[in-house]
Amino acid sequence: MSDNELGTFLRTWREAVTPAEAGLPAGPRRRTPGLRRAELATLAGVSVEYLTRLEQGRDRNPSAQVLGALADALNLSLRDRMLLRRLAKEGDGGDPLVCAAAPPLSRAARPTVRAVLDRLEPAPAAVLNWIGDVLAHTEGYARLTGPIGLLDAERPNLLRYVFTDERARAAYPDWDRVADDLVAQLRHEVPLRDPYVAALADELSVTAGAEFTERFADLAVTPRRVGTQHLAHPEAGELRLLHETLTLPDDGQRIVVHLPADDSTAAALDRLDGRRPGALRAVGGRTG
Repeated sequence: MSDNELGTFLRTWREAVTPAEAGLPAGPRRRTPGLRRAELATLAGVSVEYLTRLEQGRDRNPSAQVLGALADALNLSLRDRMLLRRLAKEGDGGDPLVCAAAPPLSRAARPTVRAVLDRLEPAPAAVLNWIGDVLAHTEGYARLTGPIGLLDAERPNLLRYVFTDERARAAYPDWDRVADDLVAQLRHEVPLRDPYVAALADELSVTAGAEFTERFADLAVTPRRVGTQHLAHPEAGELRLLHETLTLPDDGQRIVVHLPADDSTAAALDRLDGRRPGALRAVGGRTG
């Protein structure tokens, strides 16, 4: 894991923002599509030399005003602005309100959380901790993910499955997008120096190689909270699933609920659950 997360974040975003997005002309002989240091420095009202020190990790204590100016120049979302501030404070070693330690890694769901899962049956739903361990799930989730091998391990982990089990590539036609989201969640949800995150990242760097490490190094990718996931199910066929994520921040957990995005998926889930056709209805909403 890099010890210059702030500099990596700034450089990654600078290289990702085009001159047009920043209101600048592209100009001739541009080597990369992103902004030059001089351009970002001008937009943010700082010197090129100071921006260089930030990107190289030689200065790790920018003021709130500088962070705000850089965030405005890069047109960062609220989520990314919060991450930028957190990276600055983690790099400086201070501000417990921004970079407080995460709660102890949870290995079980509380009884009341399990009771919530019971109320969600037969919808596919699971409780995950911040490193992707599946702590509890509905029977509907087992019927959905059991046949693709996700629950085979003694301690199922979504990231290990996606990055190290060949069945995941067959199960997820949009594997790259699923992988992007999972790594972004790992990077953005908890302190980056958390030992459990570091241990899992080290493990997957060895077992999955560049497909994991390149994603883990990309701080410009943020996780989607909602969206459509495609699943090639060996029993139910092609499924299009919407997912919603409900966070339990005090527990370091989240509940992920999958719902049918169209009528054919609703009918397929009915068949998996042994219910009469039409028991489930497709859920309208944003897809992507």
